[in-house]
Amino acid sequence: MPGYQIALKVETEVVARNLIVALKAYGFHPMEGGDGGFPGARGLISSEGIPIALPEEELADGKLLAESLLKEMLAR
Repeated sequence: MPGYQIALKVETEVVARNLIVALKAYGFHPMEGGDGGFPGARGLISSEGIPIALPEEELADGKLLAESLLKEMLAR
């Protein structure tokens, strides 16, 4: 199983879920919100936000796309 790195953090769970779906649509493999790798620990959220993690080999391109998508999602 590949190692994951945090690409960015978002403020809400809704934004996190939408961003994960969008990244998957572009062929990336973000870690699902779920348990964050710890059984029974649902959606580890810190005061810094909800992490969006990608496999290490997808991190550079995925981070650029995620930041761009997030900017569009939050534009008002």
